[in-house]
Amino acid sequence: MEEKWLPTGHPKIVFEDNEVGRLKKSVFDASEEEIDQILDEYEVPSPSELGKAGCYIQNSPRKMVIEKRKKNDVVFIPVGCTENHGMHANSGLDTFMATQIVEAVRRYTAKQGREVALAFPPLNYGGHPYHHLGMPGTVVMPKEVVEELLIYTMLGLWNDGFRKMVIINNHGQLWMLESAIQEFQKRFQLPGIFQVLDWHRAVREFFIPIDREDSLETTFVHADESETAVGLLMFNDMIDMSAAVDAWGESFLPEGHFDLSVDPWGRPHRWSEGQGHFGIELASVPEGVIGEPTRATARKAKRPIAAILKYLTLLNDDILEAFPPGEVPPVEKVTLRTEEEMAPYLKEPQSEGWKTVYSITHRSPFHKL
Repeated sequence: MEEKWLPTGHPKIVFEDNEVGRLKKSVFDASEEEIDQILDEYEVPSPSELGKAGCYIQNSPRKMVIEKRKKNDVVFIPVGCTENHGMHANSGLDTFMATQIVEAVRRYTAKQGREVALAFPPLNYGGHPYHHLGMPGTVVMPKEVVEELLIYTMLGLWNDGFRKMVIINNHGQLWMLESAIQEFQKRFQLPGIFQVLDWHRAVREFFIPIDREDSLETTFVHADESETAVGLLMFNDMIDMSAAVDAWGESFLPEGHFDLSVDPWGRPHRWSEGQGHFGIELASVPEGVIGEPTRATARKAKRPIAAILKYLTLLNDDILEAFPPGEVPPVEKVTLRTEEEMAPYLKEPQSEGWKTVYSITHRSPFHKL
């Protein structure tokens, strides 16, 4: 039988023998000096670019946006939340993790003349699981608000020629974002690439503790060693380690049924597949922490961050290889529409013969009136 796996010596860490697996394995095996070289290529750490002209669609002159899009029409959409992450961390930690990761990929692809587009985070407050309810510092949006906001963000970007969208998430709201993508397509049936990615799940292997000096000692949970380490690496001025305390929640069932944030152990349930079997945050971990942030150092975050930067770059490249700028998947293979019907909507926005997607005929029984 053909070998399809790349072992590492750790029973829970193996990589597929394909382009993605080989890339992650190369980062896993890299020396710390090589990891530092990767981070240098992506200019990590760097200050936030949310207010830096020319970095996001919304802070760039429109002429620049269009010129860049004609070379790379992939857009990364970072999303996060406002959430209590303990006394030591900022409540926007999830948002800044997502934005600073995509900003690093933007810097890297810009040097290669194929700069990926970034959209401002449409979701700064976030949808939340039930157990976050009532926690001071956590702002909870209804799932309908989350879904509708994402759906119409996607529609507006599609209308502007960005028809390859990757939502980069760093918060416990994945099921809402998945739902938004599915509803977007049921409602509008448009050709394009539409994805959502929990960045930490995408490189979950790097959050499993191993016997290596730069390894995390605990796996990813919440406001813990992992998240604090990323904060220390990417935006250390927002982290106050003098206020860090360790805390663990209370579970009423034996360990082994429910997995942790990046599904490291392959347990029967993802963490989001239940409620009631553990205490809510306000009652069981009023510290706002589940884990051991006191163990965090910036060094421990370098390899996971290097891995996600390399992966997102590969994803960007693979999308463009399959569908160069201006091209989308075959209309009649990914929608119930015809090529003839879609032709004017797929033209360059505001060019001769172009039609805005807001005028498109709605056929779906799922169209929201």
